[in-house]
Amino acid sequence: MTVLATIDWIIIVAYFTLILGIAWWVISQKSDTSDDYFLAGRNLGWFVVGASIFASNIGSEHLVGLAGSGATDGVAMAHYELHAWCLLVLGWVLAPFYMRSKVFTMPEFLERRFSPAARVVLSLISLVAYVLTKVAVGIFAGGIVFGVLMPEISFMGLDSFWIGSILVIILTGVYTILGGLKAVAYTESIQTVILILGSVLVTYYGLDALGGWGELRRIAGTEMFNLWKPMVPEGIESTWEPVISETRMAWYFNSNYPWLGMLFCAPIIGLWYWCTDQYIVQRTLGAESLTEARRGTIAASLLKLLPVFIFIIPGMISFALASSGKMQVISDALLDSNGELVTENAQQAFPLLVATVLPVGMRGIVVAGLLAALMSSLAGVFNASSTLFTMDFYSKFRPNASEASLVRIGRFATAAMVVIGLAWIPVIQGSRGLYDYLQSVQGYLAPPIFVVFFFGVFNKRLNAQGCLWALGVGFAMGLFRLAIDTPVALGENFAYTEGSFFWFVNNIFFQYYSLLIFLVCAAVMVGVSYATPAPAYEKIAGLTYGTLSDADRAETKASYSKGDVIWSGVVVVLILIAYVYFSG
Repeated sequence: MTVLATIDWIIIVAYFTLILGIAWWVISQKSDTSDDYFLAGRNLGWFVVGASIFASNIGSEHLVGLAGSGATDGVAMAHYELHAWCLLVLGWVLAPFYMRSKVFTMPEFLERRFSPAARVVLSLISLVAYVLTKVAVGIFAGGIVFGVLMPEISFMGLDSFWIGSILVIILTGVYTILGGLKAVAYTESIQTVILILGSVLVTYYGLDALGGWGELRRIAGTEMFNLWKPMVPEGIESTWEPVISETRMAWYFNSNYPWLGMLFCAPIIGLWYWCTDQYIVQRTLGAESLTEARRGTIAASLLKLLPVFIFIIPGMISFALASSGKMQVISDALLDSNGELVTENAQQAFPLLVATVLPVGMRGIVVAGLLAALMSSLAGVFNASSTLFTMDFYSKFRPNASEASLVRIGRFATAAMVVIGLAWIPVIQGSRGLYDYLQSVQGYLAPPIFVVFFFGVFNKRLNAQGCLWALGVGFAMGLFRLAIDTPVALGENFAYTEGSFFWFVNNIFFQYYSLLIFLVCAAVMVGVSYATPAPAYEKIAGLTYGTLSDADRAETKASYSKGDVIWSGVVVVLILIAYVYFSG
């Protein structure tokens, strides 16, 4: 099946020419200092900051995983997209502390607030997490997109999955290695425009093929348009009796994103990701000033509202086209012989829609947008990883290293991530449940980091001992859950004995377990901190609300205008409207 016509290929080539041209222009500028390479010289404007944050976030997990979840669970995952308000927390609450401290990385900020040991622990966990989640997810999704849209491509025995993954990784790695954050940020600004345009076209033509919004609501049904899923799965009797059986414990193990987990756990993951993760916050650190950083987060929060309509809705459209029989190609790809949706196949929902409903020419624009998302997410993680390795590990061992040496090591670290990414392809080629996998891993890693950052900023009494204990206990609980889950995920015939302790832990819905980690970490951090001596407040001046000087407060107040407040209010209002509309 030939999906792309000549005009589509011309558009795709033009896109790559544009991106590489911008990257070359950035590379031609001098980037021989660590500030230039890792933080784009700290002179990014608000639009570049906002577009870069959005493009870094909207990557392969959205093109494949989020659209797939739209096909299987409707708007359930829209909660994570409506967490755009977390970006406002970054801009208004945490950015002043980050910008004032002039740090390169989030672990570096943790060192200034608590201790060098806290920096090492967070850096190590972040690097491992990036390799196992963001790089792996990017490669897998790239293979899915190329496999659906360019199935006829083959070279030296490699199919389109391998060729697409390798090309995206290498091309992204080249301009990231050479240009640093500035090349990443400026190319992402262009990629954002292309991605949004292409995804809007998919939604428009998909609805047109289906018969309009009303037809989508009719076929999908009320349940798929409801954000708030019941705690007890439909058809299961609710009970609080402590009987260990699949039926009796179903209220506890509901994997359809019940309202309790979304209301109390999802915000913890959201605030960790948007406010403390190097992958996202690095764009804010590269801003010219606190004013530009905050406005960039406001712009990103507005853009962040779009995925509900340009990724989740297209996934639902694919499901509607398949289940109604209006698009036989999609039905054959997504449904089994009984007409039921195959969960693993749902990950093809978005690229299938691109391949079937778009006219020639439009298809090239959208494929360019898909490639933009794949490349931007990988570029972001490559750059974030090189920054963490260079500034949090290499510079510690070589404190007198020259600026040129830091940049050179940063490039080597990025190259290493590219090689690791290529080596990871065989491991993840058969992966399933992409978005669920990503959210569950983040759910196990996020709580301790959220606790030490937010509690540390709001309470000056919390100390380094409390921070280390919270990180240690939290990560141990997360790794314990991953160790129990992994054999079940890898072994098709492996299962724990029903009713056993390991079976119980494995079956607890990941959001509930994540909430447990949060509560334990919070108790540990507060308990240990208050049982040990208070930190020296003069050493953490300006790093907590309780140690801000009058000059610090005046500087923050002078950094925003009435317009910033109004636009932030607009974001909040739009989020509330979305919640009302998708609530039954």
